[in-house]
Amino acid sequence: MRVLILAPLHHPDELAAARAATPPGESPPLFPPSQAQHFWQRALQALGHTVGAFYRSAPALPIPPQIAGSRLVRGASQRFPRLNPDYRARNARLLDAARRFRPDALLMAGDNEVIYPDTLARLKAETGATLVYMCGTSPIVFSHANERAAAPLYDLVIANDYYHGIQWRELGARHMEALPMAACWPDFHHPYDLTDDERRAYACDVSFVGTLWPPNLYSRRVAALEALREFDLSIWSVHTVPESLRPYLRGKALGEKMLRVLCGGTITVNPHGDFMLYGGNMRLFEAAAVGAFQIADDLPGVRQWFTPGETIAVYRDPRDLRDQVAYYLTHPEERRRIAAAAQQHVYANHTYHQRMARIMGMVEELRA
Repeated sequence: MRVLILAPLHHPDELAAARAATPPGESPPLFPPSQAQHFWQRALQALGHTVGAFYRSAPALPIPPQIAGSRLVRGASQRFPRLNPDYRARNARLLDAARRFRPDALLMAGDNEVIYPDTLARLKAETGATLVYMCGTSPIVFSHANERAAAPLYDLVIANDYYHGIQWRELGARHMEALPMAACWPDFHHPYDLTDDERRAYACDVSFVGTLWPPNLYSRRVAALEALREFDLSIWSVHTVPESLRPYLRGKALGEKMLRVLCGGTITVNPHGDFMLYGGNMRLFEAAAVGAFQIADDLPGVRQWFTPGETIAVYRDPRDLRDQVAYYLTHPEERRRIAAAAQQHVYANHTYHQRMARIMGMVEELRA
């Protein structure tokens, strides 16, 4: 099939570096390896599909960044997206791109505030494409007006969290599948040999990589990490962090650096955000794939994808997390056993190749 990925483009410098490093004869990446769409593309191509991309974040009009990114313009665009002339131009650009590409399937990443519902309806009518909405967050907490209004157009919603999928169905989506979009690509998500400088920079008892801001959406993460301040704690985040945790902030970690950070710590902790009550975030699979020993909060999805005590450790509350960190720091053989089993588990059951094969199989069923 011909598959068009509709997603924002983050970290363009990383994409440029990845394209420059592409071996001769291989297809250049459409997204940087810090984005899951990079691995969607590679898996889809390995399955024999033709893949294109539309960057909905790319400006279509020459509006100065300081104006386009201002708080006033951003707020008005979120509340009244049709009044934004650049958004209108991007929608027209998407229609032109789709007419040229003629997709059979559209894989649309969540957090869409740019593409209008009537654009999607027109695109589906003109091309006959099946629309798959790939969303990792709750429509109650995070969605934009465009996303909610377009829900009846979604032929299939792939939701990391089962409860999010139910919410999308209530908004009108035709079908839902609770399936983490995150997975691993063994050629990229694997244990890394660290340099001496990296070992010194990344070594710690406990590491955390992820978002902690705003605190009202990540209070469970903040409480979990605050309970670990007596240990050698390192926090890596591209955003700011609450004042109570700033002494532990070590910087940003994206792409391969993030994987190396996970390899450098003794234990990595993975509390989900407040809006994920079922579980299934990206770090579950990435940490396991690089051979890191991981402790996550005890959620239904964590138990669905992993087995506590065999491929992961889970905790009930911050005090329990603190006790488990203390225990596992003094039991290295158990850490190594669980981490090795977790890596084997995700390599066997949770690769991007398997994810895309399942999703495209569902698309074929819907089209039939």
